[in-house]
Amino acid sequence: MRLKHALLGALLAATVISSAAVVAQNDKPTIPPALEAKIKGLSKEKREFLTSEPAELFAGSYDKLFERLATKTPEEIGAYIQAMMDAVEAAKFNPKTDMAAIPLDTENENFNGWKLRRPSGLDPKRDPGPFELSYYAEGRGGGVYGGGIATFAGAPVAIFPEDLVAGKVDVAIVGAPLDMGSGYRGAKGGPSAMRTQYGAGGIDMYTMVDPSKELKIVDYGDIAVDNMSTERTVAHVRERVAEIARTGAIPFIVGGDHSLEYSDVAGLADVHGKGSFGVVHFDSHYDAGKGGVHFITHGAPVYRAVKEGHVLGKNYIQVGLRGPWPEKEGFEWMRDNGVRYHAMPEVEKNGWAATMERALKEARESGKKLYVSFDVDVLDPAFIPGTGTPVPGGLTMREAIPIVRRLCAENQLIGFEIVELAPVLDPTYRSALNANFIMHACLTGVAMRKKGITQPGFLSDLTTEHGQPFYGEKAAKEGKTEKPDPGYARGGRRPTT
Repeated sequence: MRLKHALLGALLAATVISSAAVVAQNDKPTIPPALEAKIKGLSKEKREFLTSEPAELFAGSYDKLFERLATKTPEEIGAYIQAMMDAVEAAKFNPKTDMAAIPLDTENENFNGWKLRRPSGLDPKRDPGPFELSYYAEGRGGGVYGGGIATFAGAPVAIFPEDLVAGKVDVAIVGAPLDMGSGYRGAKGGPSAMRTQYGAGGIDMYTMVDPSKELKIVDYGDIAVDNMSTERTVAHVRERVAEIARTGAIPFIVGGDHSLEYSDVAGLADVHGKGSFGVVHFDSHYDAGKGGVHFITHGAPVYRAVKEGHVLGKNYIQVGLRGPWPEKEGFEWMRDNGVRYHAMPEVEKNGWAATMERALKEARESGKKLYVSFDVDVLDPAFIPGTGTPVPGGLTMREAIPIVRRLCAENQLIGFEIVELAPVLDPTYRSALNANFIMHACLTGVAMRKKGITQPGFLSDLTTEHGQPFYGEKAAKEGKTEKPDPGYARGGRRPTT
């Protein structure tokens, strides 16, 4: 994998040609007899390299590599293989010329200033607890009409853990505007975009539950990030996520890129214990990359979380995978580590309803607490164009909302994250709007559980059955039916019933 990531971009740019299939056994290719005859005189090292993974990557496949070599002389073949071997060697770490770590100026007096907690003595004295930011009695930030300062879900604000404890907060929504772990910038704008767009507050028509009324929700501000160092940032995010969890509140993290999954999962493991919970990971990519130069990027959080033992592989569930990654070895890694995965080919084969029920059952069956990681690129780009790595053929909003709501209602949720929203890539408000509705679905699930609604897949009778003509006839007898008024809306007349 290390060689694959290092060499694919730089060394496989040459045009490749089609070729006949080469028979392979146990993933080891069979060299065509004609080519075998030409390489008899080569060293054992060169012959073995010819069937190694790095050699395949130079041409894209063994078939294409062998076809290229078929027209060359033995001497040319030897030189070609030597060139590939030299390139592979040059790609390795060289202690004489390469830095083993990125040096930081530890003598800088402000080394930790970026994440220093504001001293309470600098602020006016106040009692601990959430507080409102709006000037208006009914207008909160983040809504359609919200005045004042925009907040997640139009919620009041909390700053310190003491506020969460004093306010007996159920959910603390916190921004983490990191995008250094992504190859495409822009995810750092996610928190601010979701604060200023509606969709995260109000009633859920499917269940007639309003999370803002059932839950004590706060905006916990943004976690400081060092957008020149993913490594420094995830260490601090881990501390802050654990800080929220220790108060008893559920952290809802708004990213930021998906590197955050590692810090969020690790922070929760610091509080709840390693291996004590499962993760449902919505993504078009499996994000268990390994062997890269960096130990943490937005394509590696799952591998690192499993490798460090924060979550067991068998307690990971992947939903929505598609596109060109992972390849075979990625699916084999998931199988070998007990990971349950539900890629879009399964949806094409069995349908979304059956796939969703299977994933929901798997999430419940361990009886463990649950963390939900939602990368917005699991949705089709038609719904979320504002993301750095969109992949066609994804979930619709109508598919995503019910499974998120049910996961958060039917399990003991300990955390939720929504990541990879890059509003700068979307000239409309669609991406931020839909991201808020996804978060609202999870908030609704938590509220349902708090209310004691335990029926799997619960939907309100009020919004799923009109009950006519019974209700209309009953209302007419009771005098509740609207009375016609030809003068309605003329001269300031008020409606009467």
